[in-house]
Amino acid sequence: MKEVKKQGGLNAEIQSRIGHQLRAMYDDVVRQGVPDRFAELIRKLDGPEAAAAQIDDTAKNDGRD
Repeated sequence: MKEVKKQGGLNAEIQSRIGHQLRAMYDDVVRQGVPDRFAELIRKLDGPEAAAAQIDDTAKNDGRD
């Protein structure tokens, strides 16, 4: 006997609706921004190494070649 595979999945209309809903939810989250306490924590975790790297990048790109 030959096994028949059942076609599954979502049609294009359903996929489109899900995509629109996910984008709307994601946009709402992005608009909320990063809370100040998280931004401060990230700055602390980056520490002096990140600050030094930023200074190095600025010096390389200041146009004094």
